[in-house]
Amino acid sequence: MFEVFLKGLAVGFAIAVPVGPIGLLCIRRSMTEGRAAGLATGLGAAAADGTYGFLVAAGVAASGLLLSYTTEMQLFGGLLIAVLGVLSARAFFQPRPEAADMAPSRNIASAFGTTYLLTLSNPMTIIAFTGMIAGLGAAAGTGGQAAYVLVLGVFLGSALWWLILVQLALWARKRLTGNALKWLDLLAGSVLILWGLQLALTAGSGTH
Repeated sequence: MFEVFLKGLAVGFAIAVPVGPIGLLCIRRSMTEGRAAGLATGLGAAAADGTYGFLVAAGVAASGLLLSYTTEMQLFGGLLIAVLGVLSARAFFQPRPEAADMAPSRNIASAFGTTYLLTLSNPMTIIAFTGMIAGLGAAAGTGGQAAYVLVLGVFLGSALWWLILVQLALWARKRLTGNALKWLDLLAGSVLILWGLQLALTAGSGTH
């Protein structure tokens, strides 16, 4: 059982590590909105990874049900990334709010919710977790306790990476001025817009 947990931990960490749109969002929010927003962003992604881990363990992803909706999910995710990019870039042209003026509870809930949806809508996440079945062998399909241990490992492995990324972003934040953070908003927003549009425009091109 402990071996299943370790394998899930490794898979969750490995799948979370590549820096894509979610990683960029996590870095940007950690540096401009603080630790809580960064952690909420990472935990949203980790929760989505755990959700897919559970679906894989239950055999849903392997059945092809999720894969049949990848076009719609990629289109939705791409457009959402582009919208978040516009909001980020727009912050460049606005005065940066003081910490006391921010609404932490709303920001945290929004950070968690948007990254949870974005991670769920990423077809590569679906494909990666479907492939996890072969990597973990029979342990992933045994059901019962093993399936829950696997999901816990995937979630904690993913959460560990996001915790590390947030800490790195906060370390870098101390070395940047307020003006540099505004340029970070513009750069991150521009990249997210291009990333999102590219995902939306290519939705479905890899199917058939």
